[in-house]
Amino acid sequence: MQTEKEFLSEYKLSDYERPSVTTDIAAFMIRTEKSSNYRHIPKKQLSLLLIKRGGHPYKGMWALPGGFLQPNETVEECALREMEEETQIKPVSIIPVGVFSKPGRDPRGWIISNAFVSIISEESVKQSGSDDAEDAQWFDISFEPDENGLYILTLSYKDTVLKAVLREGKSHLGVTSFEIVDSPTLAFDHAEIIATALSALRFSAKNYEMIFDFLPEEFTLSALQKVQEAITNVAVMSGNFRRIVSVSVEETGGFVHGEGHRPAKLFRRKKKE
Repeated sequence: MQTEKEFLSEYKLSDYERPSVTTDIAAFMIRTEKSSNYRHIPKKQLSLLLIKRGGHPYKGMWALPGGFLQPNETVEECALREMEEETQIKPVSIIPVGVFSKPGRDPRGWIISNAFVSIISEESVKQSGSDDAEDAQWFDISFEPDENGLYILTLSYKDTVLKAVLREGKSHLGVTSFEIVDSPTLAFDHAEIIATALSALRFSAKNYEMIFDFLPEEFTLSALQKVQEAITNVAVMSGNFRRIVSVSVEETGGFVHGEGHRPAKLFRRKKKE
């Protein structure tokens, strides 16, 4: 009987076709839109980081940051490296979204992408396009169903508006898959990855715990609520929200003072015992 050592000595990996492996990161941030009216609480807007491709394929089109896996690195290390090389931003952590392997998803050949979600704090944002990215910008994101049951993805930055139409697929463990119906302005299958990543983000936001990753260490309950509403796109009664999150936060003893407002208490995430 052949031993494993003998088997491996005769085994030829070149006998089998092998795909190339890439990573893509859907990096989200809650951007604060300041109001000139001091009586209004600043609006929170969910934004997504995109890069403009500097080379073919899809040259000049917008896409998620990402790139090819190199020898001797994990897909997680690849995602972090590509993110920093293309945008000058290094995420603190990334969360897997899924593997995208549909045949023909990349015109260069058989290429499989491992997609991740990352949360970037507003204070750490200093993005700029580099490496093989011509530009990098934060796009405000909208993703809602239309009257036909399809989903409309809209990404906007100044005068640039990117749109895609998707069909909802199966849901598993809080992650919903999507199929592209039309996506003329986004590279590759990135509309599908973005929709899947946002679906996972919204599902996670329902338990309130992950919302803290979008906030500074100390925050007001109003800020916490605005972030949760920006992610889920669902308004919540303040009284209900405060009652639900009360088990997850604790007062710091500090206050934030704003013109025209009563001092608001500052809270922090309650440490788990």
